[in-house]
Amino acid sequence: MSSATDHAEESNYLNAKPGLMSWLTTLDHKRIGVMYLISILTAFFIAGMLAMLVRTELLTPGRTIVDPDTYNQFFTLHGAIMVFMFIIPGIPAALGNFVLPLMLGAKDVAFPRLNLMSWYLWVFGGVFAVVSMVTGAVDTGWTFYTPYSTDTSTSVINMTLGVFILGFASIFTGINFVVTIHKLRPAGMTWWRMPLMLWGLYATAIIQVLATPVIGITMLLLIAERTLGVGIFDPALGGDPLLYQHFFWFYSHPAVYIMILPAMGVISELISVHSRKTIFGYQAIALSSVAIAAFSFIVWGHHMFTAMSPMANMVFSALTFSVSIPSAVKTFNWLATLYRGHIRLNTPMLYALSFLFLFGIGGLTGLFLGTLAVDVHLHDTYFVVAHFHYVMFGGTVIAFLGGLHHWWPKMFGRMYNEGLAKLACFLIFIGFNITFMSQFIMGSLGMPRRYYDYIDAYGSYHVWSSIGAYIMAVGFFLTAGYLIHSLIAGKKAVENPWGAATLEWRTASPPIEHNFHETPDANYPYDYSVNRFNPDTGNYDHIGAPAQEDDDRAVGFHGHGLESTT
Repeated sequence: MSSATDHAEESNYLNAKPGLMSWLTTLDHKRIGVMYLISILTAFFIAGMLAMLVRTELLTPGRTIVDPDTYNQFFTLHGAIMVFMFIIPGIPAALGNFVLPLMLGAKDVAFPRLNLMSWYLWVFGGVFAVVSMVTGAVDTGWTFYTPYSTDTSTSVINMTLGVFILGFASIFTGINFVVTIHKLRPAGMTWWRMPLMLWGLYATAIIQVLATPVIGITMLLLIAERTLGVGIFDPALGGDPLLYQHFFWFYSHPAVYIMILPAMGVISELISVHSRKTIFGYQAIALSSVAIAAFSFIVWGHHMFTAMSPMANMVFSALTFSVSIPSAVKTFNWLATLYRGHIRLNTPMLYALSFLFLFGIGGLTGLFLGTLAVDVHLHDTYFVVAHFHYVMFGGTVIAFLGGLHHWWPKMFGRMYNEGLAKLACFLIFIGFNITFMSQFIMGSLGMPRRYYDYIDAYGSYHVWSSIGAYIMAVGFFLTAGYLIHSLIAGKKAVENPWGAATLEWRTASPPIEHNFHETPDANYPYDYSVNRFNPDTGNYDHIGAPAQEDDDRAVGFHGHGLESTT
């Protein structure tokens, strides 16, 4: 395989076809991934600014900067944009679109035109959501619960129509990923030789295809209720408002795993690569991704413990505890992989370690909320807000940042400032814990979520929460600054700066338009003996697949894996 230096002068996917129209009409999965990345980061900026307005308002009791109605609109738009436009599509659509075909040694996804269409659908759905901000911003909360969502005069239809369109973008991406993984794997890449990132994306795609139609239909029913008065959710017309909650959470709890499963795939890559150690329990991690996808469809009722019968509550409580098992399996295997590894505390690894800490807290507090007697006290308090953010932000967003730093040299061929990156990671980690640990405390003391005002007893917790949010904001702006700077003046990246063994690191940085000059041979993706550091070039040289070994040993059956070499 030719090295990156052999092709230093050749064109890459970024400059192969100049002009805006070449991007807007591209079928290249890498360009579509970059367009998704720019789009979702724009949504993240908007949602983040809304979050800062919420925390600023809550600095003091009573009015600080806005009235109660505007406050309701701020936290509703923050939640809806962050969930539907950033966290759900973030890793699959941006990072996944870019790296999935490269990890398979393929030239593109199975359906390139469908891939481009999914991005346009995301843009159109986002336009409807943003339009709702200026036509009477929705104030229902991101869940759009009836009966308020059928009665409010705000622009619920625009926002829910945007969610409906965004759902199609998610479905198209899921279909593409399932077919690509099934049909475009290279010779030698069996299911038990796929990178764990691909297992995470595959399990996510299954949920996207099966669960997303439910939220689409639910949004259409809500629009029909508002416009036609058909009586599906309105009790005055013979409807049932709890039916809406069942429909919504039957999608939205699997959606939690649409958010977290690809993040778990990213973490599997980061921990193995940056500790230069064969992943521990490959099969267990892979199968736990499928198990989480399966469990995700049968636990939606734990969002409704205060609205269902005791028998239903007991069943859903038991199911909720069971879903924690495959997540615990992953966490154990990640820690076992780190044990006696050659750990390099670079930025991607710092984000991976942050994930383990933050997601661990999110998972543990989820067990508290799955306990019926405890949940009755904590339901609809800031404890739930903190738990949700430790899972979604401390899990998905932190993993997204880790993956972005890990694959940034491959995506853009430039290295970022490592010192500033570590500082930003530290600020985000510290700010996040200050923000939401204080919310755990005030929630356990009974502070309700979504309230515009509060008594003086909760004042100090809100102040600390807002200070933490400001610290996080500094970290994110610093991240944006050094990443943008790297595109202009960053050191040129070598082909494989991390010494990883997966196939995407065996092409140029950034990749050529058709990814590979020839289809690479697939080897076990966590065998670091095939990449040896060359001090003369500062690169890791691929020295070929290891000698033929017993297949059980190569793929890690019975707990035996290939030894790592540093």
